[in-house]
Amino acid sequence: MTRLTLVNDQGQLAPYTLQGQVLPPPDKGVAFNRIAYSAAHVVADPRAAIDPWLQCAIDWDATVAYRQRLWSLGLGVAEAMDTAQRGMGLDWPTSLELIRRSLDAAKSFPGARIASGCGTDHLEIDAVRSIDDVIRGYEEQMAAIEALGGRLILMASRALARVAKSPADYEKVYDRVLGQARQPVIIHWLGDMFDPALAGYWGSRDADAAMDTAVGIIRAHAAKVDGVKISLLDKDKEIAMRRRLPAGVRMYTGDDFNYAELIEGDGAGTEDVHGKSDALLGIFDAIAPAASAALGALAQGDTKKFHDILGPTVPLSRHIFRAPTRFYKTGVVFMAWLNGHQSHFSMVGGQHSTRSLPHLCEIFRLADQAHLLAQPDLATHRMQTLLAVHGVS
Repeated sequence: MTRLTLVNDQGQLAPYTLQGQVLPPPDKGVAFNRIAYSAAHVVADPRAAIDPWLQCAIDWDATVAYRQRLWSLGLGVAEAMDTAQRGMGLDWPTSLELIRRSLDAAKSFPGARIASGCGTDHLEIDAVRSIDDVIRGYEEQMAAIEALGGRLILMASRALARVAKSPADYEKVYDRVLGQARQPVIIHWLGDMFDPALAGYWGSRDADAAMDTAVGIIRAHAAKVDGVKISLLDKDKEIAMRRRLPAGVRMYTGDDFNYAELIEGDGAGTEDVHGKSDALLGIFDAIAPAASAALGALAQGDTKKFHDILGPTVPLSRHIFRAPTRFYKTGVVFMAWLNGHQSHFSMVGGQHSTRSLPHLCEIFRLADQAHLLAQPDLATHRMQTLLAVHGVS
């Protein structure tokens, strides 16, 4: 048995014995009965001679290869979202290039799902003075993505949260933007635990009042809305909202704490009442093989197997997404490095420094217990390398 020394939350050295069990590969050819997108991370280019806090350089081959892996597992790709460090290191020109490359790569995977983040992050936020400025910002990105043939995920806008005075301002913006969309979009409600600049989105800091505004906008434009993804880490709020969605509009869970039970659903589904959630999750990047296998089991009616596979991933996800939640991307990239999907543990914007060594040690331990270290020897070697860099031998 492999033993190594980790560091616990008290900064103390703690021996750990690796379980080293690996999930069997998912069954191939099983059609899921839920739509499942993984928001995908980007692989930085650590050799680029740049200032990492000010510029971003991407390893395009490794980044595209990771998306190909997700498609091969039956998952869709939610591109250029916050998991890709949008607004935390990934700028708009690089995001558009990422979208272009991913759309091109998707052509080699018949039936591959991909939807891309459309926001206002290219605007100089201090220069945004009006709602019309926000609308023009959305329109610019929408035109660029649709020109590539991409479908849209309307990301929450920091600029809108800053200048909006009332729910009516949100209604005006979304009315204009949705009215122009060529294809039904996914609306993204990102809570302020993910981005503090989005506090009070939809015109209120009261979640129920905010939900009233969001649901009203969706009902007014149901034909232009494929679904809504909410990331509030509150399962009761998600269930309440999905009950209120118009028929044909999906709830994409963005709850990285409670996704297993939300995806399974509560059996309340009728023509007019949504009893289950589809998925658009950042954690699916880190747990892709388990997500694929579990969704395959659910599609075959085996809910016990679904939870047996997905249940052990929940403690890992809750740890990766613990407060400050906006730093969860570090854990996602760390998992990709441990599992050999990239050759280094560095991130655009220097974001690999946002989590502590004890935090990363706990990710290693929880990933092992969830059987998510695909190559245990490689993962152990890389964990020991990181420990050594931090003075732990």
